[in-house]
Amino acid sequence: MLNILVVEDEPAMQMGLRDNLQFEGFEVATADDGEAALEKLHHENFDLILLDVMIPKVSGFDVCKTIRKEGIETPVIFLTAKGEEIDKVLGLELGADDYITKPFSVRELIARVKAVSRRIKTQEITEEKITIGNLNLDFTHYTAKSEDKDVKMSHKEMEVIHYLWQHKNEIVSRHDLLEKVWKYEAQPTTRTVDNFILKLRQKIETNPNEPRHILTVHGAGYKLIP
Repeated sequence: MLNILVVEDEPAMQMGLRDNLQFEGFEVATADDGEAALEKLHHENFDLILLDVMIPKVSGFDVCKTIRKEGIETPVIFLTAKGEEIDKVLGLELGADDYITKPFSVRELIARVKAVSRRIKTQEITEEKITIGNLNLDFTHYTAKSEDKDVKMSHKEMEVIHYLWQHKNEIVSRHDLLEKVWKYEAQPTTRTVDNFILKLRQKIETNPNEPRHILTVHGAGYKLIP
């Protein structure tokens, strides 16, 4: 059973999220602000965080940024009234796994949560350990090392590189990555994919400005060369 932390300062919204998620069979804890959320995340283990951006004391963006710096890789779905592309890109760059803009339907939210749940329960990984450029990846434990030093990788970064590895030496379009990795209808923009690729190149390539492993195929997408 998925254990979810809901971080939302509006009482009616928090109650509605909690009740609907519990009705679907999930365990739910709540926090009213960023400080309370960080406190819970430092002392309890959760499988998923539903994180409102505009919360008191510490913003949702800063909560996500803090836990990622601390190595907490629990999947995050941002909830926010903001719909501008820059906010979506910022949230995903900070390490969020998904982004849903208010107002949203309960059906849509539950679908997003279940999609993350499926990815957690069934990591369809055929090769447990691989090496690409400077990076040694262990998909069983979702860890990465470079020259025996730990490299921080978000859950989404691991999924992106895993999908590229499954299709190595093939051209993978940005829309393929959005559909297969993000897996929802209200997709982020292709710019989001480009930003993830830039971050992966910084961790994999000896010279990220002249990549040898994650190549751009202009007008088509990307190709992973082992």
